[in-house]
Amino acid sequence: MVDLLNDELNLKLLKMITSGKGISINHSYLSRALRKHRETVKKRADELIAHKIINKPIYPFFGQFKEHMLMILVQADIPLNQQFEKWIATDDHIFGAYRLRRGEYNVLLILFHRSILRYQLWRKSLVKEGKIPPRDTRYPSAASFFSTQMMIKYEPSASIKLLRDEIEQKGTLKINNYEIDKLSFDILEKLVLGEGIKVNENVIAEELNVNHKTIAQRIKKLLKEHIILSPVCRFPAFFCPPDSVMAISLLEVKKNEPEIEKYFKQDPHISLAFQICHGRYNYLLFEVFEEVADHIKWEHELSEKFKGGVGISDATYLTTNMMINIDQQKVSLALINKKLDLLKHPVEEPSWDPFAKET
Repeated sequence: MVDLLNDELNLKLLKMITSGKGISINHSYLSRALRKHRETVKKRADELIAHKIINKPIYPFFGQFKEHMLMILVQADIPLNQQFEKWIATDDHIFGAYRLRRGEYNVLLILFHRSILRYQLWRKSLVKEGKIPPRDTRYPSAASFFSTQMMIKYEPSASIKLLRDEIEQKGTLKINNYEIDKLSFDILEKLVLGEGIKVNENVIAEELNVNHKTIAQRIKKLLKEHIILSPVCRFPAFFCPPDSVMAISLLEVKKNEPEIEKYFKQDPHISLAFQICHGRYNYLLFEVFEEVADHIKWEHELSEKFKGGVGISDATYLTTNMMINIDQQKVSLALINKKLDLLKHPVEEPSWDPFAKET
């Protein structure tokens, strides 16, 4: 993978397809698959995007998790003002930010970095550059570190199965004040599962000034090496559909770990799961529920199903209206741009000398 991401054409191609250029919804395919008129399908698909139920299709840059080997959850006490929101929206390392009410903390940040050193150097620069207030004027933040290499489940669209159950029971769904009937849901389901999306290799080839067959071969190779995943439409909040509750849970699994881990991988409530080593906790789960009470019930049923296997848990509940910003492509595109820049202007890795004088 290292060689593939040190190739200028690959990086330029990645930059295009991970930002959605040359990628579109295949309305004709969906029309045939669902046996509905093409214009009807197109109108429904356009409405799903316009009402911010899904984003436009992209190729996910899964390889960023091998480059950014550290996911960091930071609970912070930071003034929620325009300057803060601008920083959140532009910083290359901040994947997401939520308003939080937990003790002294009012913000939860989801970050990605290459290493603890990189994180600490980045963190040290924030006060110097005036992006966050000095330490003596606020409550110290609390950071938890998790390895992206210990991710055991990556299925941001898993909760579509829960929505399928709901629409089969009720006949309709209402998300973001938009009424979703059976046809709209069928389109939504296919798009978040990566069905009915097409790539225009000629458009990409023309912009990159190469043959379209070259583009097709490069994409095939990037898919084979899991640097990218097949194109999909993501939920705007990434982890969960709009109007739902996300629980970020630290969980202690005491025994029957293989069986419980298998259960996590199959459970549609869980979009991401990590093995961790964090005090008594050995799993980190990103879970989706309609209400907080549903998560509490789910935890109880999990304990009953695996008696004696599940210990303590610590859940942070977040809703989409608590979201300050989530930019699914910002971190990926920033990494690609940095690698392109490094090809032109190589630099040494940063080092930390504890005896060096501040400059």
